[in-house]
Amino acid sequence: MTERDTTHFGYKQVPVTDKESHVAKVFDSVAAKYDLMNDLMSMGIHRLWKRFTIDKSGVRAGASVLDIAGGTGDLTKKFSRLVGPSGKVVLADINASMLQVGRNQLLDHGYGDNIEFVQANAEALPFPDNSFDCVSIAFGLRNVTDKDQALREMQRVLRPGGRLLVLEFSKPTNPIVSKAYDAYSFSALPLMGSLVAQDSESYRYLAESIRMHPDQETLKSMMEQAGLCLCKYYNLTSGVVALHTGVKA
Repeated sequence: MTERDTTHFGYKQVPVTDKESHVAKVFDSVAAKYDLMNDLMSMGIHRLWKRFTIDKSGVRAGASVLDIAGGTGDLTKKFSRLVGPSGKVVLADINASMLQVGRNQLLDHGYGDNIEFVQANAEALPFPDNSFDCVSIAFGLRNVTDKDQALREMQRVLRPGGRLLVLEFSKPTNPIVSKAYDAYSFSALPLMGSLVAQDSESYRYLAESIRMHPDQETLKSMMEQAGLCLCKYYNLTSGVVALHTGVKA
């Protein structure tokens, strides 16, 4: 089996054709406790990262938004309020378990009139060209097998002048923060996963997948190669997370 036939699943090499099913098992396992674990793992800071993302989106009333890997609907909820009754938000996720949790939570909280739920693979989005004013993907790109293809798809479905937002774990810019973050990721996260979600291995994979994700400059270049312009990134929490933005010409 050649290098081209394999890809990383955390630190392991697996056949390209198998990664999607491996990732699906992880999120099938963690879906029910996903929001609770997010709050515990980030000590609630993930809410500030997502609020910053919304602030940089430029989304207004009447806009059409695609939230890829939208999972339990944190960003979708905020976009739904921004676009209002004349706008539309599509919550898309490849994982049926995550999509169901997100759908239930949004409907239970009175959302849904301007939201559509679509099970979709980021590498082959089932939408026409030039469909959305804004496309977001938060903490999902690192789980995609072919990230370059996914970025091309996101660029394709954006309308000219539309904005892509990629919120993802990245490479800390401070060596002290980096060392502490590594210790936390590989000790505390699997322990919390075991205690709260009864699944340490999935959270070990999540920690490994962060380390295998492209750094800030590499991802910026990938977005440019996908056809986006005015690409930039914002380091959040000393680069533990970065928000990348780009515009379709």
